[in-house]
Amino acid sequence: MLRMRRIRNTTHVIGLMLAFVCAGPGVASAEEVYDLLFKTGTLDKLSRVSVLKYERDVAFQNDAELGERSSGTVQLSFGPDDMAELKFLQGEKYRKIGQFPSTVGNPMIMYFVETVIRDMAGTAGGSPFYIRNRVKASLLEDVPVVETTVTYQGQELPARSVTLYPFKDDPNRARMRGFGDLALTITMSDKIPGWYYSLTAKTGDDDVKPVYLSSVTLDKLETGQ
Repeated sequence: MLRMRRIRNTTHVIGLMLAFVCAGPGVASAEEVYDLLFKTGTLDKLSRVSVLKYERDVAFQNDAELGERSSGTVQLSFGPDDMAELKFLQGEKYRKIGQFPSTVGNPMIMYFVETVIRDMAGTAGGSPFYIRNRVKASLLEDVPVVETTVTYQGQELPARSVTLYPFKDDPNRARMRGFGDLALTITMSDKIPGWYYSLTAKTGDDDVKPVYLSSVTLDKLETGQ
């Protein structure tokens, strides 16, 4: 498994998430898309004894075992000093991912991006710094914001979806072992606890067995006692 260590540059992550406020729907400018993806205050209304649980499903075309080891539950809970704490769980085993000020927003998007970067670097090779810079650059492009619906807890809820293609114009696409077509799709709704309903990375034309697929989807909100 490509181990997800704690996100080291917490100050940088917080700076990114604090940089903007949420934007409205429609075809959006680069700043509006960034605002939407890094919306602040998304955890403010949650009880501090509640827990958000996301299911992470990962598949590698040429390494089924690695996909299984990379799949599990990502848990967001609240700790001392109003910190949002992330853990990765597989059965009875767990490991800490990191902690972030909950007032900034939901850190799941940064966890998602970092795991995709590490997965791609480990599978296709290349510098994770180069990959990260291309992903960051894709956050600063004008892209459509699609109005959609999602099903959560048996309810159809309005949502918005954004898809980014970090390597669509990259001169090194041919050497990326199928990752040149990587698409990152983030689906969000203010009706969903924690804002993010799903975060999906996919590359490859085969829907049955793509080159790489990583999805993080909200499973449930546990409200505690």
